[in-house]
Amino acid sequence: MTAIIRGDSHFAQPELMQVVEQDKAADYVLGKGAGHPTALLPQSDESMAEARRCLQERTANARSNDLAIPYRVRIYGEANYQAKSWKGLNTRVIYKAEVNQMGDNPRFVVTSITNASAQCIYEQFYCPRGQDENYIKHLKNDLSCDRTSDMSFRANALRMYYACAAYVLHYEMRAIALKGTELEKAQPSTVIAKLFKIAVKVVEYKDRVKLHLPSSNPMKEVLQRITETFTALPFPKPG
Repeated sequence: MTAIIRGDSHFAQPELMQVVEQDKAADYVLGKGAGHPTALLPQSDESMAEARRCLQERTANARSNDLAIPYRVRIYGEANYQAKSWKGLNTRVIYKAEVNQMGDNPRFVVTSITNASAQCIYEQFYCPRGQDENYIKHLKNDLSCDRTSDMSFRANALRMYYACAAYVLHYEMRAIALKGTELEKAQPSTVIAKLFKIAVKVVEYKDRVKLHLPSSNPMKEVLQRITETFTALPFPKPG
């Protein structure tokens, strides 16, 4: 099984690329952004021109036939490019020549993979890193894992641990209690806003505490389902 190291242009450095190439069980797919304006970007000029022409024709045909206007056209290809710092590396540069209704949107990727098409590398190996970044945003923005302002390493590590533990609980709740609901794939901030930041009336008794929700709560059925699911779960065995 081969490990795929993915990253944006910040990680497209020869030091990292060399380390990955030394591991026979690993490959890298690293972004190069829109490409260097004089060294790399001109490599895709022909494909970009073809994409512009194709989008114009498809747009005109769609308008004449009262069809939906296409948003983009993508053409994939490879560039003959080798940076001076890449000497000795088995690099392969591919590009996405995209033109959409907003303008040109070229992108370049450098990779060590040789047995896959340019389109496959970009769409199936490189693009999924965007979802990985969403997971990082969930930890940072929703669960404040980057709130590490304490002078002590141990305290900052504990905060990070709490954030990661909270995400595990969030994931398990989605997988078990929220499965089949509108929140099955919701990010933490959405679940917090809809299920936890709710005005309730708290009534304390000698043997229990009751939470009275507003009768117009739109998440009432989901909350009831979560409560029943958690109630049915067995208690963990001590030790």
